[in-house]
Amino acid sequence: MSFNAVTFAVFLALLVLITGMGFVASRWRKAADANNLDEWALGGRTFGPFITWFLLGGDLYSAYTLIAVPAALYSMGAFGFYAVPNAIVLYALGFLFLPKLVSLAHKKGYVTLTDFVNDRFGSKSLSLAITLTGLLATLPYLALQLVGLEVIFGSLGIGGSAAGSWLMRDLPLLIAFGVLAAYTYSSGLRAPALIAFVKDGLTYLVVIVAVIYIPIKLGGFDNIFHSASQALATKSTTPPNADPAVAVNPNVYMTLALGSGMAFFLYPHAITGVFASRGAKTVRRNMSVLPIYTVLLGFVGLLGLMALAVGIKPQGGNPQYVVPQLLSEFFPPWFVGVAFAAIAMSALVPAAIMAIAAGNLVSRNLYRQFARGPVSTQSETLVSKVVSVLVKVGALVFVLTLDTKFALNFQLLGGIWILQTLPTVLFGLFTKRFADRRALLAGLLVSVVYGTWAAYEVKTDTGAPFGGSTAVPFFLFSPIYIAISALVINLAVVVVGSLLAHLLRPSRREDDTRITVPSAAEAVGSQHN
Repeated sequence: MSFNAVTFAVFLALLVLITGMGFVASRWRKAADANNLDEWALGGRTFGPFITWFLLGGDLYSAYTLIAVPAALYSMGAFGFYAVPNAIVLYALGFLFLPKLVSLAHKKGYVTLTDFVNDRFGSKSLSLAITLTGLLATLPYLALQLVGLEVIFGSLGIGGSAAGSWLMRDLPLLIAFGVLAAYTYSSGLRAPALIAFVKDGLTYLVVIVAVIYIPIKLGGFDNIFHSASQALATKSTTPPNADPAVAVNPNVYMTLALGSGMAFFLYPHAITGVFASRGAKTVRRNMSVLPIYTVLLGFVGLLGLMALAVGIKPQGGNPQYVVPQLLSEFFPPWFVGVAFAAIAMSALVPAAIMAIAAGNLVSRNLYRQFARGPVSTQSETLVSKVVSVLVKVGALVFVLTLDTKFALNFQLLGGIWILQTLPTVLFGLFTKRFADRRALLAGLLVSVVYGTWAAYEVKTDTGAPFGGSTAVPFFLFSPIYIAISALVINLAVVVVGSLLAHLLRPSRREDDTRITVPSAAEAVGSQHN
């Protein structure tokens, strides 16, 4: 796409605005002690329903979501709508276990999910496995935000695939994430929380205007669906590197929606956003009203069908460009600049939260937990800050030096891996019967190995491994999402192992994480934002 001065000027102005907000955020709800991990990484745990709404929305709806969901519908048709029931599943599961977990986090000072596992099971091996799984699942997710931002720079004509030399191709991305690293280091979670107000507001504006204006120009949704179906009929509905069953098998659709939904609130960055809330009541309210975002997600998906109806030919054959090209075709340059800025912010906000979450895991659950001597809160916070910068650098190197398909494939693995922590969390919160720490560790390890192997066996169109996330498990006759088949194996190992452990040696470890009643201060505080 060619460079447009008006589009770029509007885009740059909005990026400068949110950069200023990122640095000013350190003074917003100013911390009594900025060198405390609770303050830097969790915003002092003071975010009420309104702020938490935007923060979790910033977590959920990233640049890659805004680009990949329409791209999936453009490539595969209705199958891409799996993201909508996926979102419903994650809110239902979040309503089940997050309020209880947040109450414990406030009472006991948990910063990460591993803190809960440590306190509940007292197993360094299980805690280390949960920590490493969280880190491995987060890093490719962070890299994908860079992929989304790279698409926007390419669409602006100032970087990405639109640039000739490596310097001009990569320089915009380097500058953007240098600025991101600086204000995240300075302001911590307060920066993405404040920027999320602008990001979500602009995203709603752009998507709503697009789904009203473009159908009017195209003669209504009836014409859009008809033209899109004709366009899909003339090409394969299976995208490159995907299991052919994806396009036709309802088992894949259902298990992908279910597994992706169950996995989301296990990611470290999602837990970071939840732990920053004021308490259990705040989380319950948000789980009740956040499904409104799912309406927006459905609208976003429709953009892919509109691109099909119009006959958009994506830049370089990459379907991730269909949304930027669609917007550029129908709207004036200034509005395109607003839209591109909204998508860029949708990369920067979750990327900041992911980097903070990774820093928390390293500082709290590797540095502090395995340190030989006492660790001060100041040094713990410093380590988290430094790691939050280093993981951004690592993700940047990953994207700039490797084919982005590697990031896609590893992100698929990330979803498979992180879902295997679900038994530890749910059994740890709700029951003693199937909560033997050795059985949970065995289930986690077995399922991660199986899931990785099963994904490795899925080949790309060139015969390379890790070509997709669906496969036929040995106990079924049709393909399903690998994360779900791995979870079934995980649960079987945990249940059998826990029963054997109980029969052979009943556990006498006292469980002190069973108290879940919110404090009086929380109940009063939840009335105010």
